[in-house]
Amino acid sequence: MKMETKPAAPVAATEELPPEVSRFPRWKVLGALLLVVAAAAVAWWYMRGPAITLAKVTRGAAAEIVYATGSVEPETWSRLTPLVRGRLVERCRCEGKEVKAGERLARLDDREAQATLRDLRALESFALQESERQTQLFARGATTAQSQQKAESELARIKAQISAQVERLRYYELLAPMDGTVLREDGEVGDMVEPGTILYRIGLERPLWVVAEVNEEDLPRIKVGQKALLRTDAFAGRTLTGTVKQITPAGDPVAKTFRVRIGLPDDTPLHIGMSVEANVVTREKTDTLLVPSNAVIDDGLLAYKDGQLSFRKVQTGIKGTNRVEILSGAEEGELVASPATTNIRNRTRVRVTDMVE
Repeated sequence: MKMETKPAAPVAATEELPPEVSRFPRWKVLGALLLVVAAAAVAWWYMRGPAITLAKVTRGAAAEIVYATGSVEPETWSRLTPLVRGRLVERCRCEGKEVKAGERLARLDDREAQATLRDLRALESFALQESERQTQLFARGATTAQSQQKAESELARIKAQISAQVERLRYYELLAPMDGTVLREDGEVGDMVEPGTILYRIGLERPLWVVAEVNEEDLPRIKVGQKALLRTDAFAGRTLTGTVKQITPAGDPVAKTFRVRIGLPDDTPLHIGMSVEANVVTREKTDTLLVPSNAVIDDGLLAYKDGQLSFRKVQTGIKGTNRVEILSGAEEGELVASPATTNIRNRTRVRVTDMVE
């Protein structure tokens, strides 16, 4: 007897994963992928090179300068100070006015000095009488020649003291030493002033010059007649000019500076007493190759081409504050790193972020 059998119900096929895979968590797989991506990003970051800015090798004028600082003074002027200590009892209040040589500008209290003079004149009168008496006695033989000479000597001594005191009384008056304008007047009535205290500055308002201090190492480059470019905060953004007129023959051994006087034109807007920065042009050339000062490193340039920098030795000439003259080793229009840096090696790939003028 034949027995029928029913086919078994189909069973879904399943593929079993290898044990070593099924035991590996998915978060670890994702972490590994993230590490790979991060490593790729870091490699891309470093492969793209450091960021730099570029500047062109240009053509223009180069100037070598010496920096100095100073102040504006009249070429012809004088300071007026008292020669004795005293109280100020009179002043002219003539600041800005014209005065003549010998004109009285101020006076000190001289009452004590006048009293001393009167006392000396009284002594003189007595000594004169004594001298005459001794002369008469000597003529009659009633005194000795020594007594008569002593009386004459005492009279002469007192007369000398009177002359000195009269001269000293002049010290209590301050007289203008020259024709000119009272540029500045200091002190008030009632002030006690000491010898050497500057009470008046008198001079001619034109011509003016800048009295500047120059470092001793820069002095050999400065010559009379050189042009100077001047700058002051009072005229910001405006370049003023002057000409070197004098160089002091002796310097300051402590400060290690020399005094240089820069003449100003008559139409200069500068005023007496203004502080000034001066750039004395010691050498100048036109139509020469120039690069920014910060582009020169180790006597060379980092030239840019096809995304790379290559170091190139150059010969430099005039070195100004912002630009350096290139005598050889570069061509007009070339691109160079500015600023250059020793951190960038030769043939390094770089990223250009900006162009500087």
